[in-house]
Amino acid sequence: MCTALQHGGPDDEGIFIDEDKHLGFGHRRLSIIDLSSNGHQPMADVEEKVWITFNGEIYNYPAIKKELLATGAKFHSNTDTEVIIQAYLHWGTAAFEKLNGMFAFALYDKAKNSTYLVRDSGGIKPLYYCADKGQLSFASEVRAFKVAGLATEPDKDWQIRFLAYGHMPEPFTTLKNVYSLPKGHFLCWDNAKATFSASAYGNSVKQITIFNTAEAREHIVNTLTESVNRQLIADAPVGVFLSGGVDSSLITLLANQQKRTNLKTISIHFNEEAYDESAFQKIIRDKIDGEKFDHLVKQQDFEESFPQILRVMDMPTTDGINTWFISKYAQIDGLKAVLSGIGADELYGGYPSFNRVRYLKYLRSVPASLLSLTTPLLPDQYKKFEFLKYNNPTADYLFLRALFAPSSIAAILDADVKQVADVLFSGDNTPATKIYNKQYASQLESNFYMQNQLLRDTDVMSMNHGLEVRVPFLDEQFINLTEQISSEIRFSDNPKKILADSFKNLLPKEIWNRPKMGFSFPLQNWMQQNQHISDEALYSGETTKKMIGNFKNNKLHWSKCFALFQLQTHE
Repeated sequence: MCTALQHGGPDDEGIFIDEDKHLGFGHRRLSIIDLSSNGHQPMADVEEKVWITFNGEIYNYPAIKKELLATGAKFHSNTDTEVIIQAYLHWGTAAFEKLNGMFAFALYDKAKNSTYLVRDSGGIKPLYYCADKGQLSFASEVRAFKVAGLATEPDKDWQIRFLAYGHMPEPFTTLKNVYSLPKGHFLCWDNAKATFSASAYGNSVKQITIFNTAEAREHIVNTLTESVNRQLIADAPVGVFLSGGVDSSLITLLANQQKRTNLKTISIHFNEEAYDESAFQKIIRDKIDGEKFDHLVKQQDFEESFPQILRVMDMPTTDGINTWFISKYAQIDGLKAVLSGIGADELYGGYPSFNRVRYLKYLRSVPASLLSLTTPLLPDQYKKFEFLKYNNPTADYLFLRALFAPSSIAAILDADVKQVADVLFSGDNTPATKIYNKQYASQLESNFYMQNQLLRDTDVMSMNHGLEVRVPFLDEQFINLTEQISSEIRFSDNPKKILADSFKNLLPKEIWNRPKMGFSFPLQNWMQQNQHISDEALYSGETTKKMIGNFKNNKLHWSKCFALFQLQTHE
């Protein structure tokens, strides 16, 4: 399992075995804080009461360490790993909610003969587990279970979920009995009884307390500045992904205020003018110190790298190619950690779905019987209306963002539409909301798209290059602040207006007063020119072959074609 995850931890390897308890921990290390051998993992306290294997960063560990020192705790390293151990020894499981960071760790308590799996409240770091045949196994990537022979049987429904979402929605994976631990949860495994329970920690609902725009702006400036400052903590070089949009530009400028000449920025541009943001990147680069790296990505680069990108995907996804490339260049440019602008769109209304969501209120009033009669007759672009027949938030999200509608999935897989619907909706018994506002859109985008696709793909693709991606917008304190701001201030007719207004003295007008592009590649053209993706002979089934023909004629979006391609190639 460690060997399978070597790419994410190229600096060191460690294994701890307790033969008596039939327990083993493995670790691959990416050295970022305390680069010395003191950071070797798995790690224990001096008396070896507790062992830990930990992936991620605890940004507030200096403050927690200071608090623990005052109680008499002894430390032998400068690592955040040891702070987790001492915090647990002092506070027990209450320590988990004190941690501000991105993390996934396993902690073994010898006295209690229990093992805890713990995942951060933002779901930034992945943590998969398999509890089967009286044993518990866990890993940062699904591939580790497979290579170890711990879970090799495919989940029989993964293709249905993938075609609907364009990724694997939590808690499901492509493997049977392998699940994702929910964010903000810990799992407690009783080593003697071989049983477990899972619990949430510290997920309290925030009250709306900020109704004044000037007050909101002041808090946003202070809290985001502190977040960026916290997330620059490292003993290895830290840089920033600079795309040229509002989010990455803002993070870059704030990081520059803290790091000055040490800051490195990584940017990508294209020959295809419609996707090129180099002019906006230059505006920001001219305002900052430090080294600035810029890389041209061409069709040929995509062709040469595509087989490797497919190999490193932990699970099928229609995203992640962009992150693979920029992470590759960040590694080449000498970085081990970077800051990214992920999260701002979800928190402050940056997607078209924030405006489209209001139509759901009216569409949901259409009788399901009428929808059943009319949806089979609709053209492909309107087939998402099928989702309105199902009354839950999952259907709401899929109406806004699904790759394929249930009838299309059934045709592709030669399955029954009822079977498709049962897989997609059987686990969601929550009735659809009656308040279709931007707050609801934010919840859907954060808990589905960002959680299952953006964060997971970013982690897989960056860790493949031994690179850690940090996300200041998802800092726990910044999220807590955001949730206290009234919707009228937080969401306006202009996407992310409150963010731009808060930093108008820092962010150039050319950046905040421009159309949103997103971090996009020219993949429609590149995939059409790829002989494997566009080869109809590779695909099975009349429906799929017809869709590939439509893709070659520019009548199908590349993401749908890419999903169909992965159905044929994923092992």
